[in-house]
Amino acid sequence: MTTDSLRIVQNAWKTFGTYDPERIAGVFTEDAEWLAPPGNATAVALAGSGHLVGRQAIVRFLAEDFRKVFVSDVAIEFHGFHPAGDTVVVEETMTATLADGGRYHNDYCFVFVLRQDRIHRVREYMDTARGHRQLGGTKHPAE
Repeated sequence: MTTDSLRIVQNAWKTFGTYDPERIAGVFTEDAEWLAPPGNATAVALAGSGHLVGRQAIVRFLAEDFRKVFVSDVAIEFHGFHPAGDTVVVEETMTATLADGGRYHNDYCFVFVLRQDRIHRVREYMDTARGHRQLGGTKHPAE
């Protein structure tokens, strides 16, 4: 499944960039989860959670909420896709223009776990302190 897993995750990234709720919903299982560090800058800026549970919550974030923070010029530079069975690790850098006109630039690592050719779980890792500095200088609640 390694080749299929890689293709599924690469196609999912293309789908995320469409911001089309129906297309995005099609790449996730109904009970999918997206886990980011608690109190990450994006979650704080949106007054939301770093743990999204269920396809609809993930779709809402990717199709609507994401664009409230990262308003334009969103670009992803992929550094590596590392498939192993039903798991694919993705290394990337994201840049974007923020709602306040500032620039965003951060490195990420995502771990995608697939089930029945759909994304079942995503674990997201990033430099949370850097994210907070760029999103209005807010600090992580635990800092």
